Amino acid sequence: MSGHWREIIATWTGQDAFVTQNAKGVSLQMGNLDDRPGLSPMEMLLMAAAGCTGMDITSILRKQQQNLQAFQIRVKGNRADTYPMVYTDIQIEYLLWGENLDQKAVERAIHLSEDKYCSVGIMLRATAKFTTSYRLLRPGEKVD
Repeated sequence: MSGHWREIIATWTGQDAFVTQNAKGVSLQMGNLDDRPGLSPMEMLLMAAAGCTGMDITSILRKQQQNLQAFQIRVKGNRADTYPMVYTDIQIEYLLWGENLDQKAVERAIHLSEDKYCSVGIMLRATAKFTTSYRLLRPGEKVD
């Protein structure tokens, strides 16, 4: 079978947590361990969506020689009330800081990521309705 296999190992801690590790040795805690809060698997999905689309967008904007100075992605997910309690709605807001960012270039980068490159978001769209927005901000401009 061809493909691009990835592997992680999730080890139960004996409590309400798992510690996961990838092949490079990077680990992450899911659940609470010794009174230390960890991430939930569903939060990790939102983080994965943000990271996936963010890496796409920054790469595309760099290639378009846009002067992106800072970038933040805010993701909210609303889960169904009944099991398996999948995400039904996901909202993504892109905040981009830079000098003279071209609106069309930003819109194109977002569109390409969401519709072609970001595999996490494309998979999540099988169950969730996505709503996206963006704001172009001046360097140093504060947001709430």
